Amino acid sequence: MSIFDIVVGDVVFLTTGDQIPADGLFLNGHSLLVDESSMTGESDHVEVDSLQNPFLLSGSKVVDGFARMLVTSVGMNTAWGEMMSSITRDSNEKTPLQARLDKLTSSIGKEYNGRNTDINDVFNSVVRIVAAAVTIVVVAIPEGLPLAVTLTLAYSMRRMMADHAMVRKLSACETMGSATVICTDKTGTLTMNQMKVTKFWLGQENIGDYNSHEISPEILELLHQGVGLNTTGSVYKPVSGSIPEFSGSPTEKAILSWAVQELGMDMEKLKHSSTIIHVETFNSEKKRSGVSLRKNADNTIHMHSKGAAEMILAMCSSYYQNKGNIKSINEAERTEFEKIIQGIVGLKDPCRPGVKEAIQACRYARVGIKMITGDNVFTAKAIATECGILGPEQQVNNGEVVEGIEFRNYTHEERMCKVDNIRVMARSSPFDKLLMVQCLKQKGHVVAVTGDGTNDAPALKEADIGLSMGIQGTEVAKESSDIVILDDDFASVATVLRWGRCVYNNIQKFIQFQLTVNVAALVINFIAAVSAW
Repeated sequence: MSIFDIVVGDVVFLTTGDQIPADGLFLNGHSLLVDESSMTGESDHVEVDSLQNPFLLSGSKVVDGFARMLVTSVGMNTAWGEMMSSITRDSNEKTPLQARLDKLTSSIGKEYNGRNTDINDVFNSVVRIVAAAVTIVVVAIPEGLPLAVTLTLAYSMRRMMADHAMVRKLSACETMGSATVICTDKTGTLTMNQMKVTKFWLGQENIGDYNSHEISPEILELLHQGVGLNTTGSVYKPVSGSIPEFSGSPTEKAILSWAVQELGMDMEKLKHSSTIIHVETFNSEKKRSGVSLRKNADNTIHMHSKGAAEMILAMCSSYYQNKGNIKSINEAERTEFEKIIQGIVGLKDPCRPGVKEAIQACRYARVGIKMITGDNVFTAKAIATECGILGPEQQVNNGEVVEGIEFRNYTHEERMCKVDNIRVMARSSPFDKLLMVQCLKQKGHVVAVTGDGTNDAPALKEADIGLSMGIQGTEVAKESSDIVILDDDFASVATVLRWGRCVYNNIQKFIQFQLTVNVAALVINFIAAVSAW
């Protein structure tokens, strides 16, 4: 059966690798994991079940498991269809520069046309001379200005290309100079989209610079087992001896990279030294994964668990110190299988170099920055504080950080009242981002939006200036944008803003020159005409 023949009420069977053809509800299945990055922009896979999360969105991909789905909407009525229809509507809005030039030329025409009605017949000859001179001024502006504007925009577009910004629409150069608000996403734009281990605790000690020489060989071997064998990622070491390549989820790649480069883990040697007996896969309910293995040297069996810190800590009654000593956490009775904490690692997606300075430069130019992300509110606040979008934790005002569902449930009047004060929106959907852009435009702001996913396309299309990412951006996002940031760096957005301001300054200088020359010519012609008369 073709996907084009699916109608509401059909039951669709989904297996690993399938793309979901319509919106629907989960009926039954097993271990269904879905990649919703095309809709939400977040790379983490979503677990779907009949109780907590039964909704399936068209355009998503099944990465694991199988299920039966009841179709609830098809075609343009699906979430994917609504998003795609919103980016196909063309907008004939004038850019801020076009609106100001229209106002300038019309005001000159009105001023001089109105003078003809107030002069009596005695001065008709003088009026004809003045009218001829005024005609020169009025005609000179429209004829000279388009050429000057086009040359300025073309020159700026060429210079922007050298600064990692490809302009797809010429008018976007000058529109960016009028921007008053920039709505940016987090992952890949403000941050590097590369998880990295930043802290490591062994027991209650923070191991500085992850120095493996401070750790006893026995503990180091256990750490290698816990990282290298309890993982869904892999390490590929080229024969040439270059830098190893890591695959897997961002978290797995970060931990593997840390163990190989900082703790000296040899993945191939580790695999040959032990035999895996049983694997416990990760799921969102247990928030941990585990592996049981037998050492080939002495046939001892170890069980390693890895997961959320609060879940692992609840299972353990003691911890290792860096010299191999075991110390009790509390006096509670130990479980049947003695579980000991090996260590705790802290990970984060670090901010891009220069982001904080770029945000400060935008604020100095009186441009507001709003971060819109699908991450949880705690992660969003931490990154926003590090980037300089928010002040220190104790200085965050009420209403500056909201969640998408909260913003969505506001009435229109509440949104219009609070939207200026919002700096961070967490747990947001693509339509929350679109809704914020619409509210800001209704308040009179000139809005620039950055985005890299297909889910960002409606907001990119709706904004006055859409800025897509050249490296991680999808083709749909690029087609919906006005400018493509080739290096995916927010600092380049600040550079585009600076070039936009230069366009305005250059056009302003040309108008001053044009008016000065033509007004002087008008005065000379008028005096000459009156003297001759």
